[in-house]
Amino acid sequence: MMLGMSLSTLTVVHVIISLIAIVAGLVVMFGMLGSKLQPGLTAIFLVFTILTSATGFVIPPFLFEKTLPSHMIGILSLVLLAVACIALYVTKLSGPWRWIYVLTALISLYLNVFVLVIQSFLKIPALTALAPGNPPSGPIFAVAQGLVLVFFVVMIIGVWRRFRPA
Repeated sequence: MMLGMSLSTLTVVHVIISLIAIVAGLVVMFGMLGSKLQPGLTAIFLVFTILTSATGFVIPPFLFEKTLPSHMIGILSLVLLAVACIALYVTKLSGPWRWIYVLTALISLYLNVFVLVIQSFLKIPALTALAPGNPPSGPIFAVAQGLVLVFFVVMIIGVWRRFRPA
């Protein structure tokens, strides 16, 4: 039992939180291409992405038992999200904080999608057959992660150039 839930229930809650964060983040990212801040959806993206990282630490194995790459991604994501929240809510995106927000928020979204791709190859039998192993490996997995990386690099550059909040 973790947080009053069975491990399987906690895992399902963690996955749902992650998917909400990713969908909200993608909508926010595309909105930023048109210089739309979308305050409510942005808050949902940031809160649920923070919750994704936080709930990942209470699913065994624990950080103090065995440090996994997912723990390191979670720590990095939390640091990036803290900076994104400061940029958005404290400095109001003034001066260089606009591009700092763009980078930190969208890199944290990328990290969430990066983990989604890994987990998809681990948990979906058809994908596991294409890229077996833990962690997954092989050319198909590399292409999938490469496409995700290229997509986010292109999007971050586009948002960086176009996002001009009111």
